[in-house]
Amino acid sequence: MAKLWAKGYDLDKLIEEFTVGVDYRLDREIAVADCMGSVAHARMLETIGILTPGERGALEDELRRYAVEAVEGKFRISRDEEDCHSAIENRLTAALGETGKKIHTGRSRNDQVLTALRLVERSFLLHWVDAMVSLVRCLSDFAERERYSPMPGRTHLQPAMPSSVGLWAAAYSGRLVDQLVVADAVYALIDRSPLGSAAGYGVPLPIDRELTARLMGFSEVHTNVIAAANSRGELDAWLLSLLDHTGLILSRFAEDIILFSLPEFGFFSLPPELCSGSSIMPQKRNPDALELMRARSATLSGYASQVGSVVRSLPGGYNRDLQETKEPVLRGMRGGLLMVRVAERIVARLAVDRDRLAAAFTPEIFATDAAFELVAKGASFRDAYREVAQRLDELSDRDPVQMLKRRTHAGTATHHDFDAALGRAMSLSERFDERRERVRRAVVDLLGDELPVYLARDPT
Repeated sequence: MAKLWAKGYDLDKLIEEFTVGVDYRLDREIAVADCMGSVAHARMLETIGILTPGERGALEDELRRYAVEAVEGKFRISRDEEDCHSAIENRLTAALGETGKKIHTGRSRNDQVLTALRLVERSFLLHWVDAMVSLVRCLSDFAERERYSPMPGRTHLQPAMPSSVGLWAAAYSGRLVDQLVVADAVYALIDRSPLGSAAGYGVPLPIDRELTARLMGFSEVHTNVIAAANSRGELDAWLLSLLDHTGLILSRFAEDIILFSLPEFGFFSLPPELCSGSSIMPQKRNPDALELMRARSATLSGYASQVGSVVRSLPGGYNRDLQETKEPVLRGMRGGLLMVRVAERIVARLAVDRDRLAAAFTPEIFATDAAFELVAKGASFRDAYREVAQRLDELSDRDPVQMLKRRTHAGTATHHDFDAALGRAMSLSERFDERRERVRRAVVDLLGDELPVYLARDPT
């Protein structure tokens, strides 16, 4: 089967193996998007007289069929074809003859793959935002339920001041909502059509880039053709950076649960179905999912670094180096989404032992409260601090819940709007609902059905 760039000579087999890499396997994940972009391109070519209505209709029928096959995992791409672009055009030409040879008019593989990746990344973000909002909701419900479940606050891992399980959980939900704010901006950057930028310098044809952008449900055209071409890798790095920072938060979340579910603490516990066992020690129930969350957070960070490193020293214009950004992007998206879903499963089934939490409140954790009790009687804070420090062995026990309720300023357990994070998340989600509907209409219009553009499968 011919490559799109074939000119009548055979590529050295070693060079072919090196340059093709695993693209022919990776491209199974972007084939639906490539079919979608090709239908939009064919419709535009009809409007400028390159295709007749009959030719456009025949191409559209074939492309829709290939998209369904890709969703079902039946669309095959051979190493000889290199990528889905060659595989699709080869099949179109085999089925439609001269009509199939016209589909590439006015575009390059450069803007073709860039368009397909934008469509996939856009669809992924819609899935990811849904999963994040669901996690925030789960954490917010958990936080409200455990608002006054006392939990020792720690600094340097040592007992510090009274806190609560609810305040701990709400801190994570709020930080995750911050990531949704970033996602809103990343989506806006991705939601621009690069189709028509060709190899980065446009084409001498009266193509209608605004039309193809509208057909694919993009909010606008990525106008400057050089900027559009050079955005590959750069915008991918933005997306992976979003996932990397979210993974960082989830890694710390995982570490907290691992620590506080240790027998020595016993604050939390996970049900058996969320833990794996040992092949030698019958008693073991290991928090493997949480441990892997820490590790895969590092893997996400590696993907983000890899893409940034590839593009960092590239000159302007297309360079084949960019091929090496595809795999980390696809793997990063899959891993980032899976982490969010696993985190929600853990929160939903996390058990809290309030008795063990209460027992952890030894008198010294109330030292700062004791100092402020002296301040309330007129002492300066520094004198109160020193007096309590010299008499730690005389501290008496206190009711941790009452100590929490003495904290009356904003952001504390008593005066914390535990619905605020969810409210922010839902507000952002409404923006994505509008985008989701625009994308849904474009997919149905171009592919004839609500086919998934992001397939969420292992890319290899």
